Amino acid sequence: MGSGKTTVGRIVADALLCPFLDLDEIIVKKAGRSIPEIFGAEGEDGFRRLEKQALQKTVAKYAESTVVLALGGGTVTIPGAVELLQQKTLCIYLQAPLETLQARLEGQKAGRPLAGEGLAERLSAREPLYQKAAHVVLDTDGLTAQEVADEIIIDCL
Repeated sequence: MGSGKTTVGRIVADALLCPFLDLDEIIVKKAGRSIPEIFGAEGEDGFRRLEKQALQKTVAKYAESTVVLALGGGTVTIPGAVELLQQKTLCIYLQAPLETLQARLEGQKAGRPLAGEGLAERLSAREPLYQKAAHVVLDTDGLTAQEVADEIIIDCL
């Protein structure tokens, strides 16, 4: 959360002339409710169930295509997600220090149920999963979204 996945993903997809998909948007469309509404009604576990279904279906649907898919920050916590990402995708982890993520998320907590307290703990717990899922790790600190996208296009594809 706050790493620039959606912003950078859109730039990369535009450059590659391929679709951009955001897993959160897929979940919202399928559920017919916003993410805060899903969290309110079903909690994080209910959201993760929907996220797992959306991830599996999306990866399978686009297995033979080029698409850019932005994942949620907690996607890697879903059992089997890391393995799926490693085996079926080119997964790029946009890494940034906690302080940078906090600064980017300032004022955005309303639509992000997990953006408040505990960000440091979540990042610490998820970091090994991000590293394991990723084929490429890019340090985004101090870079613009365009610079990160350029790195992906030049160095990764």
